[in-house]
Amino acid sequence: MLAILHLQFTSLPAERADDTVPLSTRRTGGKLLDSHDLQSIEPGQWPAHGHLLPAELVGLDDMKTYMAKPGEVEQKWHVIDATDQIVGRLASRIAVLLMGKHRPTYTPHVDTGDFVVVINAEKVKMTGNKWQQKEYRWYTGYPGQRSVTAETRLERKPELILHEAVRRMLPKNKLAYKMITKLKIYAGPDHPHQAQQPEPLEVAAK
Repeated sequence: MLAILHLQFTSLPAERADDTVPLSTRRTGGKLLDSHDLQSIEPGQWPAHGHLLPAELVGLDDMKTYMAKPGEVEQKWHVIDATDQIVGRLASRIAVLLMGKHRPTYTPHVDTGDFVVVINAEKVKMTGNKWQQKEYRWYTGYPGQRSVTAETRLERKPELILHEAVRRMLPKNKLAYKMITKLKIYAGPDHPHQAQQPEPLEVAAK
């Protein structure tokens, strides 16, 4: 059970008076202490009225949030074989790599993701009857909409199937335009990025 303290206590030894700072200048204001936190504090360490617990008792001096800066994170290159991979599950894995959510240094407003090269995009799979039922629609500027089934798009432009699936999983902002440029999709088994030495990434088929 939480013991919610507003830290309004009356007894404070003289030797602890120098370690406490008024509420207006402390960044630990309003902290809620659990019962196990209270057990670790000696009775003689309670602050006076209008003061907060010392920082070494609360343990907040070492809490810092890391925010990456542009160009600070090393971006790697990965190559993924899309043979017999489900489109949606593969796209979600690629979106995580492009955004950089697979590393602890992920920062929402900075592009911390990696480059992804996808080969054999023409060999992806869809579950059920999606090849015949799923439709891609777009507007050309003339009256009416153009539409094409997933099966037809696989025959004409197989790269667009995975590209659109990944694009719609990225954030809806300007940073997503930069992220999607790091995705290189090729219908066949070859790609022109050998100079970047991409590392093969195994994606378990489900």
